Amino acid sequence: MSKFTTWAKRGLFVLAPLALFAAMSASAAPSEDSVPSAVREALQRDLGLAPGQLAQYLKVERQALQLERQLANAQGDRFAGSWLERKANGDYQLVVASTSLQPQRGPADTEIRSVRHSLAALGASKRELDTLTARGGKAPDGVYGWFVDVRNNSVTVNIAPGGEQAAVDFVAASGADAGTVRFETMASAPRPLATLQGGSEYLSNDGTNYYYCSVGFAVTRQGAQGFATAGHCGAAGDRVFVAVNRRTVSQIGAFAGSSFPGADRAWVQVDNNHTLQPVVDGYNQSDIVVRGSTEAPIGAAVCRSGRTTGLHCGVIEAKNVTVQYPGEQVNGLTQVKVCAEGGDSGGSFITTPGQAQGVLSGGNYSCKGKQANLATSYFQPINPLLQAYGLTLTTTP
Repeated sequence: MSKFTTWAKRGLFVLAPLALFAAMSASAAPSEDSVPSAVREALQRDLGLAPGQLAQYLKVERQALQLERQLANAQGDRFAGSWLERKANGDYQLVVASTSLQPQRGPADTEIRSVRHSLAALGASKRELDTLTARGGKAPDGVYGWFVDVRNNSVTVNIAPGGEQAAVDFVAASGADAGTVRFETMASAPRPLATLQGGSEYLSNDGTNYYYCSVGFAVTRQGAQGFATAGHCGAAGDRVFVAVNRRTVSQIGAFAGSSFPGADRAWVQVDNNHTLQPVVDGYNQSDIVVRGSTEAPIGAAVCRSGRTTGLHCGVIEAKNVTVQYPGEQVNGLTQVKVCAEGGDSGGSFITTPGQAQGVLSGGNYSCKGKQANLATSYFQPINPLLQAYGLTLTTTP
């Protein structure tokens, strides 16, 4: 059992009392008409997309998935990352960054942009920060995490207001190239999103207390069925329940594997008399079908589903992010500009074409009022989670 305070230990997934699992999903074909209404409305609400802009975005997203590896290989060791970017007129384009000074022209809706640092150089600087903490060095209070920020061609260190000097000293102690580092002030600290409550549809129990979390995606392993979720939601062996009513719960399975801190991944094996569906809950609207787990690029839109706040959509900002939670560090997360709240932990992140991306780890603001526009959330990527436990994602053909 990881040492962790009760306010941050768990979270809850939406699950009916009959144990009918609803993970999170999206449509098969990345065209506007094929996107479920729940996702379409969430994208337009959270990203400010008009119908025509949504169609153009989906076209560029599809193109990025087809071309970004080819374009990266063409740059060789000059490659500095790629991402989807929204232009001033509201249209999207794929940006490929390169340290080459020669002007280059890419395909339609693609810009090849000259930058200073290669992706390899930025990765080397981030590894210096990771190595310092891996060898026992501690990130100072007010340093919330760091990542290779391809959009700003830097290693960005997220810090608290007034935390600049501590962050400068931390970077200096690591030996990272200071010329690659920039600081980004984050007004509220990230934390694993979980909440201790009672009387809900799905709970984990550590032998003493019940906690709420959200299901990620239906999975199988050697004939056993279950679901992927966040590691801080439960330790291996912790039991999992659904609420029958306000006073009674019924056990449906247990955590078969869990890792936290370091990573934030887990899977729950569910008794075979229950049914898990390869969909993501659209909350009072169309559920979203899971088609696969192709990784989306930086700048891509993803939607998150969780039991506390329902369906919300945002944009991938960075990958391989190191996050400093209170007293615990988690590596390899993906950063998304989207809100979430306690109890959403473990919930699904998915793209509009129905590609599973990961399970919610934590964040720093709620979905209430103006806070939602400030929020940043982090997810544990799904493919490393599946590989870690030898799982197969359940999909709909």
